[in-house]
Amino acid sequence: MNACNLEVKDVRLSSTILCVSSCPEEQLDTLEEVQLFADNNGSFLCVYSLDSINYTQNPNADSLCPSLPVPPSKSFPLFNRCVPRTPECYSSFASVLINDVDILHRILSGIMSGRDTILGLCILALALSLGMMFTFRFITTLLVQIFIALIISGLLLVCGVLWWLYYDYTHDLSIELDTERENMKCLLGFAIVSTVITAVVLSLIFVFRKRIKLTTELFQVINKAISSSPFLLFQPLWTFAILIFFWVLWVAVLLSLGTAGAAQVIEGGQVEYQPLVGIRYMWWYHLIGLIWTSEFILTCQQMTIAGALVTCYFNRNKNDPPDRPILWSLSILFCYHQGTAIKGSFLMTVTRIPRTILMYLHNTLKDKQHGAWSRCMFRCCFCCFWCLDKCLRQLTQNAYTATAINGTDFCTSAQDVLKLSSKNSNHFTSVNCFGDFIIFLGKVLVVCFTVFGGLMAFNYNRALQVWAIPLLLVAFFAYLVAHCFLSVFETVLDALLLCFAVDMETNDGSSEKPYFMDQEFLSFVKRIDKLNAARAQGEESSLRNEEGTELQAVV
Repeated sequence: MNACNLEVKDVRLSSTILCVSSCPEEQLDTLEEVQLFADNNGSFLCVYSLDSINYTQNPNADSLCPSLPVPPSKSFPLFNRCVPRTPECYSSFASVLINDVDILHRILSGIMSGRDTILGLCILALALSLGMMFTFRFITTLLVQIFIALIISGLLLVCGVLWWLYYDYTHDLSIELDTERENMKCLLGFAIVSTVITAVVLSLIFVFRKRIKLTTELFQVINKAISSSPFLLFQPLWTFAILIFFWVLWVAVLLSLGTAGAAQVIEGGQVEYQPLVGIRYMWWYHLIGLIWTSEFILTCQQMTIAGALVTCYFNRNKNDPPDRPILWSLSILFCYHQGTAIKGSFLMTVTRIPRTILMYLHNTLKDKQHGAWSRCMFRCCFCCFWCLDKCLRQLTQNAYTATAINGTDFCTSAQDVLKLSSKNSNHFTSVNCFGDFIIFLGKVLVVCFTVFGGLMAFNYNRALQVWAIPLLLVAFFAYLVAHCFLSVFETVLDALLLCFAVDMETNDGSSEKPYFMDQEFLSFVKRIDKLNAARAQGEESSLRNEEGTELQAVV
């Protein structure tokens, strides 16, 4: 009957569970103190059939009352719930909750048992994201080389630590609980995934190694566009604050759903907590709301940045930028383009729902017997939805910029973007490839060092038995925060290319129709075109040489 020393049998609670009016705020060391607490507060900690007068007289009081000493259980009311202030006992409940109830309680136990570590790692991810943003703002060739070296070191470090921890867990003879074995399986999965990601990223770095100088020039062009409205760099801070407020509210509602129920009297006059059947399945609806609202908030950030950049780009006098372009873009967004933001975010949510369902079905059926054909179908469908998500994300992001340029609705803007992309694919493909790749490497760097910190924190806190879910939560949060901050450069790059395409489509560079772009951006795009033409000519000449080669007689 000790709240922190639970009696667990077959990974199930066998301790006596009672409903009390209040919990002790100070430690109770003797039965006399338990009796005094019951008389003063009207809260009976022993079984209901034992009167408080007999707490010290009944010979079986040791088995009918909590194990001494009774630890303090301070709590504060929140949404008609009692939230503990001292969550040291959460890890004791975690192993029981994982094997006793559904996946919702697994998530809740993982979050609550490691909430201090998760908070610290989230702050680390925020600091790393801010550091990466200012690194990209003042990037040079030396910084790019140091940046790539850090990424390679981080990937190899995380991969090595994961394999080392898996080796350490496999040779640890003290592992007995199912939760610890589950952590070991998760470590193996993390290690395999990190090895594959490391191999892929290192291969891409080797492919793009000769474009470091062009990358520096590209970010100089982007930073010049940002310098016309420098407060664009602070836009992710407002987005991050809004996302944090929404996520805290979402978690509070999730906890309310997970603890919604009614108390029912069972045999022996005891009270058992029965969760409501209908509300337990409302977390799927709650999850869809999380994805849609998060996408909507990020969409508003993208449209604000695109609108401010379009205002500065289509300005003839580059030395006199418009006043307050961000506020102007925000006013246009909230007055005229809320429907575009809702449509775009809903489209991204719809593409993510099938992926979530496929992941749930795969995890549900993985322990059952099914053939290689069904596993192959699952993987193929998941890859198809992943590719669809990436294509639609790029399309919607460019559609937001087209909306800022022409003021058209979402569908019309998406149609215009497809036409412009087909005509200017040589500019979009080459520049977007290594520009987005460097930005992606920045996100990878933030996730790598955040996950490394999480591995060290969770590994040295072996009392925390369930850390697979908190680690996944931290990795997801780190990537989302890094995406929120570094997407400024990604949005500016895509908006610049689309403005360039519109500029080339409507103007010819003559005195009657001069270009809106500056000469630095125009010379950079021409240099990219020359490199692509030279590469295509070299491939064509090598192909001709191969076709013209004749077999010679062997002497």
